[in-house]
Amino acid sequence: MIELLKGIRVLSVEQYGAGPYGTQLLVDLGAEVVKVEHADAGGDISRAIGPYTLDDPGTGADSEFFQTFNRGKKSVALDLKSDDGRAAFLKLVAGADAVANNLRGDQPGKLGITYDALKSKRADIVCAHLSAYGRDNERAAWPGYDYLMQAECGFLDLTGEPGGPPARVGLSMVDFMTGTMMALGLVAGVLRARETGVGCDVDTSLYDTALHQLSYPATWYLNEGHHTTRLSRSSHPSVVPSQLFRTQDGWLFVMCQTPRFWQRFAELLGHAEWLDDPRFAEPAARLANRLALQDLIDSALGERPTDAWVALLSGEVPVAPVYDIAQALDNPFAAQVGMLNRVAHPAMPEGMRMLSGPIRVNGARGADVRAPWLGEHNADMLGKEPG
Repeated sequence: MIELLKGIRVLSVEQYGAGPYGTQLLVDLGAEVVKVEHADAGGDISRAIGPYTLDDPGTGADSEFFQTFNRGKKSVALDLKSDDGRAAFLKLVAGADAVANNLRGDQPGKLGITYDALKSKRADIVCAHLSAYGRDNERAAWPGYDYLMQAECGFLDLTGEPGGPPARVGLSMVDFMTGTMMALGLVAGVLRARETGVGCDVDTSLYDTALHQLSYPATWYLNEGHHTTRLSRSSHPSVVPSQLFRTQDGWLFVMCQTPRFWQRFAELLGHAEWLDDPRFAEPAARLANRLALQDLIDSALGERPTDAWVALLSGEVPVAPVYDIAQALDNPFAAQVGMLNRVAHPAMPEGMRMLSGPIRVNGARGADVRAPWLGEHNADMLGKEPG
């Protein structure tokens, strides 16, 4: 069990993916996260997201999607817009370090979950806001989702094969990155508040995070006017060889990000002569002659299956086989490092197989406990049953 954030209580008005992902990281690090859910609305909308729903002996639905983002949290069911619900919420605020939400940008102010609205109840409360576009601009009231940010911030245009349609990243990485940003900002705010006794608002948004992830291509464009475009085989824009290559039975991703890796790669493939070829001897030359080098590497790798190349190159050159989800999760290495576990759940007698948290402290990962039933902790935290 990890206890780095033990003693920190976070109330979270959250649903779906981005916010719950961020607060899940806080749980993994030892924080107590209390989901504030609206019982009449069925709580977090992800409780009902299929196709794999679960029986909930409590007052709301449950699903494997919901379990993914809410392990180890608590749940109280109340209506923030009612007088009784507001009073119950303020009681919780008095004993909390932070209030997090991933609502539309105009909602925190309306619901009274900003620092200005809560500081009279607790001066050192930190209010962490994750919205689609921010809370203080013309888009504050706009709904927004991960894929929209990928579209507007250039991700889709950079993804896929040249000449093909734009393509999104296969997973909701903008959601996950924004949740991580929120968690980081929240923890930083709590650390400062404990020192000064004064809380604050901490904001992040899907849009800001997505734009920030443009990283060095953004710097290149802003300073040099350089337009990074997609390349075939998911190639790196400036390093060669760093891309997909064909093997006898599939694909191998090779990343020779340094001259040393390039040299070792050529040697292990049995083609040390490439190192003296003026087309490939220097990084700039390899970039200019990427397609010619690609053909040569394809030909060499085509002599053996992927597994054989992985066995030969791993640990010497940065390489990885291209797996589907099943192969990735059935990979023995995933179990070896402790990324797979079973979480006790009454709907699954043998336990629900899940992924562990990605952070380890002194070798330990966060505790694996099922997500809560809707309003499961009302009696403990508010002195009354849900409803």
